[in-house]
Amino acid sequence: MSTLTTVLVANRGEIACRVMRTAKAMGLTTVAVHSAIDRDARHSREADIRVDLGGSKATDSYLQIDKLIAAAHASGAQAIHPGYGFLSENAGFARAIEAAGLIFLGPPASAIDAMGSKSAAKALMETAGVPLVPGYHGEAQDLETFRAACERIGYPVLLKATAGGGGKGMKVVEDVSQLAEALASAQREALSSFGNGQMLVEKYLLKPRHVEIQVFADQQGHCLYLNERDCSIQRRHQKVVEEAPAPGLSVEQRKAMGEAAVRAAQAIGYVGAGTVEFLLDARGEFFFMEMNTRLQVEHPVTEAITGLDLVAWQIRVAQGEALPITQEQVALNGHAIEVRLYAEDPANDFLPATGHLALYRESSPGPGRRVDSGVEQGDSVSPFYDPMLGKLIAWGEDREQARLRLLSMLDEFAVGGLKTNLGFLRRIIGHPAFAAAELDTGFIPRYQNELLPTPGALSDEFWQAAGAAFMQSLPVGDGPWASHQGFRAGLPAEVSLHLSCNGQDRLVTLAGHTAQLCGEQLLTEHQGVRRAHLAVRSEGSLYLRWDGEMHAVSLFDPIAAVEASQSHQGGLTAPMNGSIVRVLVELGQTVEAGAQLVVLEAMKMEHSIRAPHAGVVKALFCQEGEMVAEGSALVELETAG
Repeated sequence: MSTLTTVLVANRGEIACRVMRTAKAMGLTTVAVHSAIDRDARHSREADIRVDLGGSKATDSYLQIDKLIAAAHASGAQAIHPGYGFLSENAGFARAIEAAGLIFLGPPASAIDAMGSKSAAKALMETAGVPLVPGYHGEAQDLETFRAACERIGYPVLLKATAGGGGKGMKVVEDVSQLAEALASAQREALSSFGNGQMLVEKYLLKPRHVEIQVFADQQGHCLYLNERDCSIQRRHQKVVEEAPAPGLSVEQRKAMGEAAVRAAQAIGYVGAGTVEFLLDARGEFFFMEMNTRLQVEHPVTEAITGLDLVAWQIRVAQGEALPITQEQVALNGHAIEVRLYAEDPANDFLPATGHLALYRESSPGPGRRVDSGVEQGDSVSPFYDPMLGKLIAWGEDREQARLRLLSMLDEFAVGGLKTNLGFLRRIIGHPAFAAAELDTGFIPRYQNELLPTPGALSDEFWQAAGAAFMQSLPVGDGPWASHQGFRAGLPAEVSLHLSCNGQDRLVTLAGHTAQLCGEQLLTEHQGVRRAHLAVRSEGSLYLRWDGEMHAVSLFDPIAAVEASQSHQGGLTAPMNGSIVRVLVELGQTVEAGAQLVVLEAMKMEHSIRAPHAGVVKALFCQEGEMVAEGSALVELETAG
């Protein structure tokens, strides 16, 4: 085998940047591939060599095996790292790489085949005697088969894409009336994300914990488990918070789960990094869920407590090197917690957000602090890919130190120009139940009112502070003195600003400075207590952090406000940029409240546009396959009668 000098990363965003960071540290040349709209994305900018795949959607670029192989040959890469998502668990991709004389920095295709299908994996584990959650994972995929299986299992049930992960193609079904719509939507999502619409169904367990084991195997037949991670805090079956080790897990439980995971990996001749996922119930019993035959999003928390670089291990093992340590030498040092930062709007059912990053500031570096990200200030977030911007990882000597360190990192982080889940993450990590390690997959729904409080009216104190910061951040020549506004002979200067923020507006009158802007820190004083708030002027808006949330403040435009209120009256608009997957109504059709009208796909997830009230479809402004922009009118619904 020739010496490995160049690695192509067949992915984008945060994971591509993370893989290239280790590859460069090992002295390797890095190659990025990109779609047409990712030409200037961060992962492309950071690579030594970049190759344009063309297209915009993943199906036209990052999922094109022939284009990826050609890019490797054109760039001189001898190896391909798949990252996670896209083709990372595609056996055909692994075989194509091997057939092309290249090194796949992942497991053998046979192992992906064995575990890549959730159905096949469950059958294999059943043969091996590993406990399984009751369910159906057969070949028949018709609605009647699933209806019969659900009746046998008992509702609620969980539909899952057999080839998927990351919450794509996954739906909870509470009763039989929801089954047909949920199954069809899950199949479409699975087909779009993974090229495979095959589904399975299993009993939806109440209050389980999601605990997974990181395994690593070499080509000599040695396999280790690198402790476990608790990934119980999820929304829409997608992990939000991950930590290692799992709080409250006994030494005996860790050993039992770890050894079961190793047996599963060895049974399929596994090589490289993989994760065996279990559901752990309140009695301490665990059930096999699936095996992810790739590097996980949450691998940094394992790296933090073991001191290992899993990407470096992937590269070395793929070249035939043996694992450098034994099971007894696997460290478990301290505690680490990771949160995933998404471009999404928690106040609007977590709809993905797209747009321009007018402000992007990461937490300052330091001991026990790590940020893995795929964007920088000035970048754009498109509707074509997953909305994750990056990950914040904190390590501490114990869980509480890691938690407090992560809170500090979240307080420092700042994003402006589009909605994110930063405040939502801050409320989770700061919640008393999280501090007490009271974890299960129902955590977010259980504390929803506290984690997702209803936005209220902005306070007088906020408006005064925002007005002061806005005035003091104006460039010289743009302030009130340029137009003589606010000048009153013999009296203190008084300035009025009409400001807008979060759909609210206020005429703010300032007599002298009620707050002082020092650089990017706004200093306020209330009842003898002084506080500092991040305040950054960017692209015409002031981004002000207040009570843990970032607010975009701008001058109020009354004409634009009137136009916005009058546009598309009686219409239903696109909540984000995306592609129209299905139009389910016709002109003149009468619909009931809550009926599906249009299905929009954005960032690899489907979103239903539903009728807010009963009515008649008066106009249709979209068609299947069409790309639409956020705010575009889709359907006009006239109230019946």
